This record gives sequence, C-alpha cells and structure tokens, in this order.
Amino acid sequence: MNEDGNAGQGKQQRRTLWIGLAVVAGAFAGVAAIYGIGGVARNQESAACPGSAAVSARLDPLAKGEIAALSLSAAPQPMPALAFLKPDGSPANLTDFRGRTVLLNLWATWCVPCRKEMPALNDLEKAMGSKDFEVVAVNIDQRNPERIAAFLDENGVDRLKRYADPTTGILQGLKNEGLALGLPTTILVDAKGCRLGKLDGAAEWASEDAKALLRAAMAKPAGV
Repeated sequence: MNEDGNAGQGKQQRRTLWIGLAVVAGAFAGVAAIYGIGGVARNQESAACPGSAAVSARLDPLAKGEIAALSLSAAPQPMPALAFLKPDGSPANLTDFRGRTVLLNLWATWCVPCRKEMPALNDLEKAMGSKDFEVVAVNIDQRNPERIAAFLDENGVDRLKRYADPTTGILQGLKNEGLALGLPTTILVDAKGCRLGKLDGAAEWASEDAKALLRAAMAKPAGV
C-alpha cells in the first residue's frame, strides 16, 4: 500500500476512534442524568429543604440503641406526594401534614414484625402526639378491613388514626423512590416535608432512644 493509502487508512481509524469515544461519552452523560452521578440533586440538600441537612446531622449521634438501624439522610430531599385514605375513607396526602414532624409507617396485618411494632407506635403517639408531631401509620391490607380493626382493638391500639391504602400505591411509590424494601417501613419527615431518615424493619419506637431523637428533630433552632 502506498503512503497516500496508509495516511487515508490512519485518518479513517482515528475518525472511528473519536466517534466511538463520543458515543461512550454520550451514554455516560445519559446515565449521569438519570442517576444523578455527579449531579446536585443526589449529592446536595434540595433547595426545597433548607436547613434539613443540619437537622439530620444533629440527629445522627442520637440514632442508637433501640433505633440504631435508623439511617439519617446526608442530603434530605422532599418526600413524594403519597396518597392514602383517612379513617372516614376520604382522601389524604402526605403533603397535608406540612408544618408538623411526621413518623410515616407502612404496615399490614400479615406482616409479623409490623404487628409487634404497632403497640410501640401507639404508645409513641400517646406520649408525643401533638400539633407538631404525628405518627402516621398507614395500613396496606388489600381486603378484610374488619380484620384490621379487630387486630387494632384487641391490641389496644387506640391513639393512632386508622389511615389506609388498600391499593398499596403508597408502598409502590416509596419503592419507586428507593425508599422502601418491604414492611414495615418507617420514614422520618420534617415539617417542610423533607426526609430526614428511614428505617427498614421494626423498632421499639416507644423507647427513650426514639423519643430523644424525635424531640431533637422537632426542636427549633435558637433564635427562631
């Protein structure tokens, strides 16, 4: 092959290499856009959650003992608008609770750890429930509502409002956001509607460890 042929072949190889690199770079950029690699949304506190990261950091050393499994968020994000039903069957949404700290708990009667946890959640609501805090326990059983009522009555669960979502859409919504693996799932949400932390599995929510952390979550900064 002559020199002109060699040069032409070299140019073609270089052109092919650059095209290949451009395709790879484009694909990586797409993945980054989807998953937030290097992006602001995944690595920094949301603009909708001012001050929530500082609260989460303050709570971190309090996630111990009975609630050691609570994972605090380093970069709190707004919770999705999760829909469920009030005890009277009328619609409710997690956004309705803005202005108060919420401990959102998803449970079902067929979930054994959930059943064991409910009395503790009831005791927590009894001790700390107020205009500033509520345990929002949402049942996701899809049938036999009489079984739900019977279980709660038999176990003296009398302070929790009987929220429900028989469509299980609330659980699927949390799974879509990567915030739930199964039941029970508990998420701590601040008064701005931002996620401070989550716990997969059951915990002793009526413990002094839990109450101390929740009091700290509700505390207003000095001067406010």
